[in-house]
Amino acid sequence: MLNEFLMANLGLWNEWTEIHETSAFYDLEGFKAGHSSLHSIERDELGAVAGKRLLHLQCHFGLDTLSWARLGATVTGVDFSERAIGLARSLASELALPATFVQSTVDELESNLAGSFDIVFTSYGAIEWLADLERWAHTIAHFLAPGGTFYMVELHPLARTLDDLDAHPELRVAGPYFPASRPRRLRIHGSYADPDAHIDHDLAYGWSHSFAEILNALIGAGLRLEYLHEFPFSVVPFSRSMQRAADGWYYLPGGRRDVPFLFSLKATRTNGESEGRP
Repeated sequence: MLNEFLMANLGLWNEWTEIHETSAFYDLEGFKAGHSSLHSIERDELGAVAGKRLLHLQCHFGLDTLSWARLGATVTGVDFSERAIGLARSLASELALPATFVQSTVDELESNLAGSFDIVFTSYGAIEWLADLERWAHTIAHFLAPGGTFYMVELHPLARTLDDLDAHPELRVAGPYFPASRPRRLRIHGSYADPDAHIDHDLAYGWSHSFAEILNALIGAGLRLEYLHEFPFSVVPFSRSMQRAADGWYYLPGGRRDVPFLFSLKATRTNGESEGRP
């Protein structure tokens, strides 16, 4: 059952799906023509996926999921938005790409999906919408086959604390870094894919997660960390002052590369049983 926080977020993500379907950011027509939505970090770091079973948590409307399918993975995408999952299924059918899409929250996924996977994947702006990372990590461990890989690429916890760069060009810490017992109340303006879009669901809730919380949750669920990487650029601009470079990533003004905006990590399940909480 969804609580008041998830209900507010669900309304936002259902509305965002309609905006994103026609946005230049997602370039759906280009995707239909064969373009991949994956970025160089995840393609290079995760490597070959052909013949592997891949579970994509919080997949939105499935472009990354279907991009992995084009690379030969047997894919399952999961999202809590019925509009996003409906669009993902429609795209898979239209493009004749084999894919399974499941409408579920991460917390309830064990009740809505069976089987195990060689890879569990999540990316870019996903975990801020989750309250319980211990449960998240347990879900990952539950669905990973022994020897399987968990891979994530995400917005850096430090970058989430920075003040509005447009209002204050100097970098200032304004938001919380450490987890809190209650979520942050967010007033939403537009969308990360279209900042000027009109939205009716302008109230949402997010959770801050430190590196310690992320890593300890995964370790506590029985996963072994293989690496952690940090990057001085972002997949989306944190402010209008960030500039997109020729490599497609967004950097601070002046080409500054001394602040992390993204991180990636890989972890593996090495035993036959997960060690997370039941």
